[in-house]
Order: sequence, then C-alpha cells, then structure tokens
Amino acid sequence: MYEKIINNIKLNLGENKDLNRKYLASQIENYKDHPYNLEITKEISRMMWDCLSDEEKREFIEISENETPVIDILEEIYPMIEMGKYDNALDKLNGFMKTFQPMFEDDAVNEYHFFTNQLEEEIFNKYIGAKKEMRYIPNNHPLLDLYYVYGFLLLEKHELKEAEFYLKKALKINPVSSRILLELSDIYKTKAPNFNKFYMYTIQALEYAYYPQDLARCYRNLGQFYMEEMNFEMAAALYNYSMKYELNPIVYSKLQYIKSKGTNIELELEECLNTLKDKKIQIDVNPFILKTLEELSDKYDEKQALHQALYFYELQYDLNHEQDILEKINNIKRVMNH
Repeated sequence: MYEKIINNIKLNLGENKDLNRKYLASQIENYKDHPYNLEITKEISRMMWDCLSDEEKREFIEISENETPVIDILEEIYPMIEMGKYDNALDKLNGFMKTFQPMFEDDAVNEYHFFTNQLEEEIFNKYIGAKKEMRYIPNNHPLLDLYYVYGFLLLEKHELKEAEFYLKKALKINPVSSRILLELSDIYKTKAPNFNKFYMYTIQALEYAYYPQDLARCYRNLGQFYMEEMNFEMAAALYNYSMKYELNPIVYSKLQYIKSKGTNIELELEECLNTLKDKKIQIDVNPFILKTLEELSDKYDEKQALHQALYFYELQYDLNHEQDILEKINNIKRVMNH
C-alpha cells in the first residue's frame, strides 16, 4: 500500500518545481491521518528536496549545520567526563534529555543507522543486514554518541533500567558496536536472573571487536563469567589470554584470587589456546574483520587516498603487528609529510 501511494504521487509530478512543491505539500495534508502517515511524509519531504534550487539547498544545509544542539551538549559534557565529573555531566544531560525531541527514529518503511567507519558497515551487512530501507543519520546529529554517553553515565550511577534503555537505543543505530555491547553486558553482571545475558552480549561484542582494548575486555568478561561459574581453569586461561591485547591490573588481582582456589595460573600460550578451543570461544579478531581491513587498506592505498589507507592500515597493524603493514604505514606518513 505504501509503495503504491508513493508511486501515484510521483506520477503526478511535472517539470514545474514550484507546482510540484505545492502539490507535494497538499499530499502531506491529504495523508495526515493515514496509518503510514509518518513514512509517507518522510518520502514526500525527500521529493520536496529535489524541488529546491541549488541555492535553496545550500541555504538549508547551512542552517542545518548550525543547528546542532546534540553536538553542543556533547562538547559541553566531554571535558567533565574526562575529569571524572560524572555527576555534573549526568545533570547536564538529564536537563537536555527532558526537552530533546527524538529524531531519525525507525518506522514501518525505514531504519536509521550510523557507522563509525566503512569497516563497521561491512560487518553490519555481513552479520545483520537491513530489514527495511536503510537511511544514514547525518554526521551533524551524533545520536549514537548521545545515547551511548547517556547510557554510560546512567550505568555509572547504577540506574540500570534507564541505562539499558538508552544503550539499546544506541545499539539500534549501530548494532555492531562492541563498545555499546560491552556497556550493555555490564548491566547484567549480577548472577541471576540475567547473568547469561552478560555472556551473550560479550560473545557478540567479541565477534565484532576490532580494537585490542575491546578484545581484551571481552576475554576479561568471559573470565569473570567462568569464575562465577566456578570453572577456575577456564577463567585462568581467559584472563591470561586477555593480556595479549591489554595489560590490566584487574587481571592480576583476578588471577591471584583464582590461584588462592588451588588453580594453576602460570599458563603457556598454547595451554590458553587449547582451553579456549575446547569451549569454542573465538580466538583473536574475527577473520572476516581482518580480511575486510586488508581489503579496505589496499583499496584506498591503490586509489592514493592516503588518509583513509593510513587509518585502516593502523587498525590492521594494532591487531596483527605485521612488519610489512608497519612499512606501509611509515611510507604513507613519509609521503604525507612531504
């Protein structure tokens, strides 16, 4: 029904842009009580954009770029978060969210996403995929950061229900964000009844992770899970393996606790790997991610798109530390500095 309505509207458009705009405005009014009102209005708005002159489009873009309340509030609270003033940042965001009007919400026809980079979009297409028409949230409306930061601050205050709500809104925008999945996992650390969700979100984050810190956190989370399950051998292997990606003082204290339970914590790498394989836990970065990083790096390098190539080579190097990747990084930097 929706497609038929939109097609009929398009059939009535002519060459005169002014008449088209008046006609489209009348159609918004005509379908204001329709069950698909929101979706129809959005599509008509896109058609009206095509009726604007180049000058009108430029004016609209300039106005839109200046109207960035989300960017303004984030720039205000980021310094507070960096200084550890979480209460102050949360107070500011609480006030902002009371008057904030939701935007770019999914509807019956469209779903809205934002990805930090092309790698994340490739991961999304591979493992999830759009179920509706995919729309991209503009850079000047960083809703993903807004919902993530708000969820993080609420979690720090142990306001778990509200934190879960906003982190899930962020996850809807970017379903393959390991950082969001790992924050959500922290909500379910309590043993019952949600402890399995802690494991589930961690496993999902591990599948999508491409930063060493995120991989390390995933293995630490799994170590915590198996320690709570009294499987100290498995926990020791996971905590030890996490240090391949990040040295963290928490790991040392956890391993000492495991040692106090009579479990050997002095494990060789091969012993850790065999233990993880026995439980079918993913070892290192997802091969699809590494392969995609290689393809993106090479593609941009061939096109002489140096900034993009450098970005993906550095992500790649952080994961595998291969000498030839380091040489490519250094070569690009030399070219850029000349």
